[in-house]
Amino acid sequence: MKITDVRPIVTMPIEGLPWLFVQVDTDEGVFGLGECTDYAVNGHLVRGLEAIKSTVVGMDAGQIENVWQTIFHRFDDLNGRGYVSHLISAIDIALWDIKGKVLGAPIYDLLGGAVRDRVPLYTHIQDYNSEAGGPEAAAKAARKTKADGYQAIKTDPFPTQSDPSAGFSGPAEVERLTPENIRKSVEWMDAVRAEVGPDFELMVDAHARFDVASAIEAGRALEHVNLIWLEEPIHVENHNALRQVRENVNLPLCIGERHFTRWDYTEILANRLVDYIMPDVAWCGGISELRRIAAQAEVQYIRISPHDALGPISIAAGFQVCMTTPNLYRQECLHTWFPTFEKVVTPMFDVREGAIFPNGRPGLGVDLNMDYVEKYLVNPDTREYLNLDSGNDQDATGQWIQD
Repeated sequence: MKITDVRPIVTMPIEGLPWLFVQVDTDEGVFGLGECTDYAVNGHLVRGLEAIKSTVVGMDAGQIENVWQTIFHRFDDLNGRGYVSHLISAIDIALWDIKGKVLGAPIYDLLGGAVRDRVPLYTHIQDYNSEAGGPEAAAKAARKTKADGYQAIKTDPFPTQSDPSAGFSGPAEVERLTPENIRKSVEWMDAVRAEVGPDFELMVDAHARFDVASAIEAGRALEHVNLIWLEEPIHVENHNALRQVRENVNLPLCIGERHFTRWDYTEILANRLVDYIMPDVAWCGGISELRRIAAQAEVQYIRISPHDALGPISIAAGFQVCMTTPNLYRQECLHTWFPTFEKVVTPMFDVREGAIFPNGRPGLGVDLNMDYVEKYLVNPDTREYLNLDSGNDQDATGQWIQD
């Protein structure tokens, strides 16, 4: 079975969130779906997919590892970790979808079989810099999310430079938290903790934007909240800086959405710099690579929690790996997007009790509702609708998180 085409599909049913899906076609009529959404750079990714099409067309769709290695090494001058690994991810996910469809089995069965009967989720409430109000609004959202059956919540409680009153003094690429802003962050988390109770699982995301001193002071100030983790407290490029935070904050740490392929994780895991990792299946190299990274972490007894603030194909792909991963914590989602997901994919995930249950269907277990998807096609660079007269016809608006 030969690959005959690679087709990007950029659709935006939720305002500001253009999802980049990819369809890989074969000469036997079986196709697979992938995703490599990265909102700000979708246009570049579309052009990258066009560039690698000539490499993969004609290759055997069943030889997933050969395709993976061919793309990775043929484009290694661009660095396989990051831009190229995004492109690999979309192709890899689609090829696993094809293999599952051909063999009539869910992908998790092809990866060795399930080790659990469901994949537990964590979800989000609004971040500090959203337009949804202060700590009281965050507490209210947490109460409703808990009532909806979710057992773990993440939020970013830190004021940022997008808030004119935040009072930052440094350059935009490295932000500094003032004592006032740390106090506001603590008030935010205290309100959420008081609402959900002492045993509910809470995480804090710093979105990789603070200097070391700010990260340490903020981490220390939040220790009493009893967090599952503090996520990306500093920029991700410097392991010595991460070690300094590690040695001075009594909180579990998590990194990963800005790390790509197993090579980015080797030193971090070997040196025990974090307690959790969160690679993204649509960025790190697809199902094949997420599986390998999870195995690396298992050796160090570190749990994996796949990042996911993207479209439904990404969640479906991450779910397949999570079903087979012994050292799983939870899979990320934004549950407020699920009503739109129900229109984008068919069938919708079986979400109950704060978890996704398997549906037993082959491959990814879902297909795109193309009539709906095509209604919201956009230009990947301008985000202008191709089939709508006005953005006022959009289906929904969604709460966005900084990423």
